[in-house]
Amino acid sequence: MTVDDRSSSCTWHNRSVATTSGNDDIAHGDRTRAVLGSAVSSAIRVALALIIAGAAGCSTPRATDAGRFVRVDGTRFVRDGRPYAFVGTNLWYGANLGALAPGGDRARLLRELDLLRSLGIDNLRVMAASEGDDQPNTVFPPVQPRLGEVDERLLEGLDFLLAEMGKRDMLAVVVLNNYWEWSGGMAQYVSWLDGEPFPNPLFPEYTWRQFMEFSARFYAHEKANEAYRRFVAMLLARTNRFTGVRYRDDPTIMAWQLANEPRPSPARAHEGDFAEFITWIGGTAGFIRSLDPNHLVSTGSEGLVGCLGSAETTRAIHAFAAVDYMTAHLWALNWDWYDPLRPLETYPLMEEKALAYLDRHVALASSVGKPLVLDEFGIPRDRHSYSPDAPTTIRDAYYELVFGRILENAEAGGPFAGSNFWTWGGYGRARNSDDPTWRRGDEFTGDPPQEPQGRNSVFATDRSTLAVVQRYASRMNALR
Repeated sequence: MTVDDRSSSCTWHNRSVATTSGNDDIAHGDRTRAVLGSAVSSAIRVALALIIAGAAGCSTPRATDAGRFVRVDGTRFVRDGRPYAFVGTNLWYGANLGALAPGGDRARLLRELDLLRSLGIDNLRVMAASEGDDQPNTVFPPVQPRLGEVDERLLEGLDFLLAEMGKRDMLAVVVLNNYWEWSGGMAQYVSWLDGEPFPNPLFPEYTWRQFMEFSARFYAHEKANEAYRRFVAMLLARTNRFTGVRYRDDPTIMAWQLANEPRPSPARAHEGDFAEFITWIGGTAGFIRSLDPNHLVSTGSEGLVGCLGSAETTRAIHAFAAVDYMTAHLWALNWDWYDPLRPLETYPLMEEKALAYLDRHVALASSVGKPLVLDEFGIPRDRHSYSPDAPTTIRDAYYELVFGRILENAEAGGPFAGSNFWTWGGYGRARNSDDPTWRRGDEFTGDPPQEPQGRNSVFATDRSTLAVVQRYASRMNALR
């Protein structure tokens, strides 16, 4: 499909709210930038966005589409009147691949979607937001290069991705922000609005602790949240250029996710005072629900680790009525549970810890009566190699372990409903596996720009891993 192959004559009707007056170039197909509107009060912003959502008139959900939206029934998902369970993956860079911009490759994106669908994978977790263009280890080009400006090429890339996913009956979990530095995220909003340097932990003058405390300032930062909510309101009211369907009316989207791995500030850990974080989760989920009653809303949390070990906080952020299901992430390497250079010594204990972590989240999800999705987990290739030619013996065993536990719980009627492994590298290749640093212009391989390229990537040539994925995708799909 070319950029001009559009099935609707609708223009971007939400520009009167989400862009400044007079910036009509977006409506006429200019693929450069639009400027988000100046700050208005929360009440007025919500009211206007609701009016636009109701009055734009470009698309409304058809009666035949009503069942296509994923719903929650107790601790399971339902679609088309049947249970919906899945094995999915993370394709966070899908909008970048779909963009007519540096890094874009629509032909590759179509190949990736076709391969994934052939494996039985029909659920993709994708990023719809990235901020700032002056850090060497953040997504480039970003959706929002400067505060209040959006690069229309990237949004059109997201349009293209969703349109092609819809053709293949695939569903998207769309992430709207990030706690970590690799897409700008919360820290970039705070840096823009407070006029302070972005404390990028890549540089020796900053530590991870400094970055995390800086990023967590976002939760109580009124102006940063106003800017974030303007972006979200614009996106939900956007009309897809290829389908003519507004995002809030598109059943291809399964869920909106508040952020990637939001965490409380570590400065609050010794006090156990996470009220600010919990309040942000509930308020933001409620805001999204007020603009879009059609789609599910999820937190994007890692679960217990993402709540700094607090089961009470994990339960609290997923107990809100506007949060439809619980999420968890599992990172054996990052959490020092596993050393790929000492697999015989560390793998058995890591298995025990991983299964115990999954089981604790099953109990938590059961306690709030909601479905559970493991929307990130991964592990390096043998001997921590970044080469696509290196064996995946440990990874294959680990995937068997995790998929097996999820399937066992799902088959028994438990809350586990799906997973999205991290991460899909597909047909991408790092520039040099001996120097895995990501640089602008390199192909996307699934690992984010701040990490070695190829660390957790599942490539199209990884036949043994793909066989594991396909087998468990088939069994989860059978539960439908």
